[in-house]
Amino acid sequence: MESLKSGTDVLFILLGAIMILAMHAGFAFLELGTVRRKNQVNALVKILTDFCVSAIAYFFIGYGIAYGVNFYAPVSELSASNGYDMVKFFFLLTFAAAIPAIVSGGIAERARFKPQLAATFLLVGLVYPLFEGMIWNNNFGVQDKIAAWFGAPFHDFAGSVVVHAVGGWIGLAAVLMLGARKGRYHKDGMMTAFPPSSIPFLALGAWILIVGWFGFNVMSAQKVEGISGLVALNSLMAMVGGTLTAMLFGRNDPGFIHNGPLAGLVAVCAGSDIMHPLGSLFVGAVAGVLFVWLFTATQNRWKIDDVLGVWPLHGLCGAWGGIAAGIFGLEAFGGAGGVSLASQLFGTVLGVVIAFVGGLGVYGVIKKISGLRLDEEQEYLGADLAIHKISASPERESFR
Repeated sequence: MESLKSGTDVLFILLGAIMILAMHAGFAFLELGTVRRKNQVNALVKILTDFCVSAIAYFFIGYGIAYGVNFYAPVSELSASNGYDMVKFFFLLTFAAAIPAIVSGGIAERARFKPQLAATFLLVGLVYPLFEGMIWNNNFGVQDKIAAWFGAPFHDFAGSVVVHAVGGWIGLAAVLMLGARKGRYHKDGMMTAFPPSSIPFLALGAWILIVGWFGFNVMSAQKVEGISGLVALNSLMAMVGGTLTAMLFGRNDPGFIHNGPLAGLVAVCAGSDIMHPLGSLFVGAVAGVLFVWLFTATQNRWKIDDVLGVWPLHGLCGAWGGIAAGIFGLEAFGGAGGVSLASQLFGTVLGVVIAFVGGLGVYGVIKKISGLRLDEEQEYLGADLAIHKISASPERESFR
């Protein structure tokens, strides 16, 4: 019976890992559809190679920092309980690898390839697991201290702050280090629009992410006995709320409509296991509005050239989700309780600070050592030809 239970848990978390792995295809196609044609190949290549570099960094360094676990043991030990611990690593790796996938969308079209891979290694090996371990493994007694100070530990069930806010604020640091794309903003205050290259691919990426997100959230229980239909319904309601408000406030713009559900899902991760579905609908709806307003302000008012809007989408909607769990998780708002608004504010700010400072540190060092940005001619040609020596859609085929 024990073997059946452990085998079921392995299958459960393995399916979650596979669903989140598939989400990386969503990151790739969302970026591919948003960037200009001359950068489509680079978008696809970055997501795959970043994932593989993340796997190396997390296997050898990051996972040990976060959980004090390594795999330097005989296979007979590693395969105990049907190999549950190894599959758990796979599952948590897919979360860790989301960090460079998020950053990739912000720095698209002008970042050098190998320096970004180096940044990925440092972020996934050092910066992300530092905060991950504090929140999900109580490293340094951080959760105990938060509970003692504010009456409850910081609650982040599926990573609104641990994954999304951290990724988004690292992305902001990288974008600020790189500067805007050539020709995006002009000295007279005017700006040039760089429209998406493919709305269908952008939409495909959004749909893949939406479907995979139910593995991201529901399977965060990590064992079958912890599975909850509440998490699934809350994810659904937040997705619906984000989509509809992004449609309304984004004036039917397809880019906003397909990012709206992602904003809602980012925000609901933290409290998806404790909020009432009506609360989740509201949290997602607010996230949809936040994304539209803040993406527009970021691009037009503040002149921050965040190509996919990863800071508004992940950084700010993720922070909203962390705080919202401390409101709509309360019994007074129909939630399950056991949370504190003060704890949620503190934990969210802590994550933002670690991410932004860590991002500035990593990208600052790499910028000084090797440079981060393509030169002007390479940027003009596009990353596809400059880095990969091939375009996504050759003008003509050669015949022999």
